Amino acid sequence: MLSFDVLDDLREEQKVLNDFIEQKDTREVIEKAIYMMTDSIKNRGKIISAGNGGSMCDAMHFAEELTGRYRNDRPAYPAIAICDPSHISCVGNDYGYDYIFSRFLEGMGFKGDVFLGISTSGNSKNIIEACRVCKEKDLKSVVLLGKDGGKLKDLCDLPIIVPHFGYADRIQEVHTMIIHIMIRGIEEVLSK
Repeated sequence: MLSFDVLDDLREEQKVLNDFIEQKDTREVIEKAIYMMTDSIKNRGKIISAGNGGSMCDAMHFAEELTGRYRNDRPAYPAIAICDPSHISCVGNDYGYDYIFSRFLEGMGFKGDVFLGISTSGNSKNIIEACRVCKEKDLKSVVLLGKDGGKLKDLCDLPIIVPHFGYADRIQEVHTMIIHIMIRGIEEVLSK
């Protein structure tokens, strides 16, 4: 017998989602992110996504849905997740793990591109370094965050904060919903 009630987990996620929905600017920040990304793609830019652990999986999921397909057949959109193990191990070994994303952006990010960072704590040092490079190279940065947004809420162009102070999995579950909504929005705007 399980030591927890599975329905309690579902109710907790429902509360986390409701708290996110009830923030005064939830709709506006998600729509703004969609338009930042579609403006980039319309102007021959790309979206570069990154995160750690499960958030890296979310970054990969975001990119593959754009280069592949989500709900409808349409052209592939320019998106890439920073997840190449040779890049990560090279930079991690030579410069340190804090620079695995920023070094990629130094080489592959250009003015007009959008960086989608994901950090449930809001304090991931390698996402912080990535946002620093975004400012230097004039890339826009959208970052999915948790808790109170941490340091990153003030370092990126557009923070999207899931206000939950419990375990990161609840935050990641809402991040996945936001990612799907952004992809759907990108498809809709670019298909017009």
